[in-house]
Amino acid sequence: MRKLQVDILGLSTSPHTNGAYALILYELEGKRKLPIIIGGFEAQAIALKLENIKPPRPFTHDLFKNIADAIDLHINEIIIDELHHETFYAKVICEMNGEVHEIDARPSDAIALAVRFNAPLFVTEEIMIEAGIKEEQKEERGDAVVDESEKESEKVAPKRVISSPDTLIEELQRSLNDAINNENYEEAAKLRDELARLKNRG
Repeated sequence: MRKLQVDILGLSTSPHTNGAYALILYELEGKRKLPIIIGGFEAQAIALKLENIKPPRPFTHDLFKNIADAIDLHINEIIIDELHHETFYAKVICEMNGEVHEIDARPSDAIALAVRFNAPLFVTEEIMIEAGIKEEQKEERGDAVVDESEKESEKVAPKRVISSPDTLIEELQRSLNDAINNENYEEAAKLRDELARLKNRG
């Protein structure tokens, strides 16, 4: 099993997925991107840590990090290693008292932990071949697949979730306006910074 190291490119809202987000991963030594549809709560948990916004009370992933620190448990890496029926599966590789353990997890939860532990993210070559998108393929296929088996709330994303940088900017701008109108300023700050990063890349 060949592993490819990836990192988080950003989060994109999709008007077709009932409040879900497309989490975009990109390979560090290549040109492919891997979109994964995740729920709003998981997206917020990831985004708040990426933006170094501390919530007034700890999220579930923050609580796990605090407990892990107290008992000297370390997360070595996260691997997204399976894709069945358009659903991703991941493993959290952790270590405690010199013993290494593999724990099954939803990719969204695993990534929320990874950003808190500064753990590296990996995707298998097989998954990247099957579900990854190259730059030149963006206009041909923008389909993302769900990361977990909660089918009642998360479905396969429609075509062209990531069609172009301009589309991402428009979607983020709409979400930013909504967050400001709803006085959700933490979300607005995250979206504002995400917009700035995306525009700078352009």
